[in-house]
Amino acid sequence: MSCAPAAGLPHVEANTPAVLVLPGPLTRAEVAGLCADVRALLEGGGAAVVVCDVAGLGPPGLRSVDLLARLELAARRAGGRIRLRDPDPALHALLDLVGLRFQVEGQTEEREPARGVEEAVETGDPAV
Repeated sequence: MSCAPAAGLPHVEANTPAVLVLPGPLTRAEVAGLCADVRALLEGGGAAVVVCDVAGLGPPGLRSVDLLARLELAARRAGGRIRLRDPDPALHALLDLVGLRFQVEGQTEEREPARGVEEAVETGDPAV
């Protein structure tokens, strides 16, 4: 006996992030569809992070910034985050310029040190 494959997105394990490959120039309708895909991956797959492969987006511009901001908003509304894979250095600089911070795959997450924790100083260490 065989069963038909289930419709919808494939099962994603909780510790394996879902990957969404973003193609070249997109229309507004395609952006809305990608936002729905991000929500579905986070709500249905049990993942907390969706990795967005941005290598194929083409030259960075405000359209790319708008797309990534909308994807991040959709992810946060679904209780997750997006992480970028292979961003162009110019795209990374443009995102910093407009004030959007994304975690990039392979980089450690920047966090503030815990409150009340001070760095210990060893005697004999040169002053910096």
